[in-house]
Amino acid sequence: MRIGLDVMGGDFAPEVTIKGALLSLDELPHDVQLVLIGDEAFLTTKLSDLNIPPGRIETVYSSEVIESGEKPLKAISTKQNSSIVIGLRMLRKGEIDAFSSAGNSGAMLVGSMYSVGPIKGVIRPTTFAHIPQENGNTSILLDIGTNTDTKADVLSQFAHLGFIYAQEVMGIEKPRVSLLNIGVEKGKGNLLTQSAYEMMHESKEYFFVGNIESRDLFNNKADVIVCDGFTGNILLKQIEAFYRIMQKRNLLDDYFERFNYENFGGSPILGLNGTVVLGHGISSAIAIKNMLKLSYNIATTRLSDKVKEALYKYSN
Repeated sequence: MRIGLDVMGGDFAPEVTIKGALLSLDELPHDVQLVLIGDEAFLTTKLSDLNIPPGRIETVYSSEVIESGEKPLKAISTKQNSSIVIGLRMLRKGEIDAFSSAGNSGAMLVGSMYSVGPIKGVIRPTTFAHIPQENGNTSILLDIGTNTDTKADVLSQFAHLGFIYAQEVMGIEKPRVSLLNIGVEKGKGNLLTQSAYEMMHESKEYFFVGNIESRDLFNNKADVIVCDGFTGNILLKQIEAFYRIMQKRNLLDDYFERFNYENFGGSPILGLNGTVVLGHGISSAIAIKNMLKLSYNIATTRLSDKVKEALYKYSN
């Protein structure tokens, strides 16, 4: 298996990304090859003196970088020799099995849509966040900002995509799917959540357990929690802020340590014809390492194929 990494992506790239890539070699199977995409001078200098086992690393050189503040569509169309565009192009051609980046997330999203493209039947690809539960389990929250304006059928499909991910990658036999709302009773919420509830309640594609309130996010009421991207992004950033406050005040215990983004590495874009994983812009070497491990796990489970099979099953 070959996993591509945008060495130039992230606030602390390229030094931190290359360090994370090297850390991952000790934890990935020996038949996994990393394809590092980035500046030729940097990669040549950093790798020349290292005793890397043969076949573990390949380098692909890029002459451009898409910076974090650039507009995604313009950057993708004008910077054809950037590390992000090259990586997505290699993924589309089947030259790598997964592509990961902690760089410009908008460019990754737009580039993925134009390059590998969404799976047939997917209305809108989505991203999610891991939510640690008090009992030791982990749930996922989706969408977290990819789709700030959605309709009821889109939320229902998010539920299906999350259900498949929880089954295939997280290993949950029958994931419980819920809808984030202002009350647990049927009929609560705005027009969007009311309509989504009806569609999700009637769905045969996943196991829907009803509404969930935000105060129950961490007590194992559901494995997959669905909301629009506007709500999800606000909620995620609030969780990150509370983690930083507790870290600053030395109030972290074993449970709250699990909220450290480094533990999860990144988030895949669900619904694409390929494995694309987004990392946090402030990713450390440990986060990069875990992003690559996540990419490997997703590619190994053939998640895209499982999504295709599930959508085909319920459309015929």
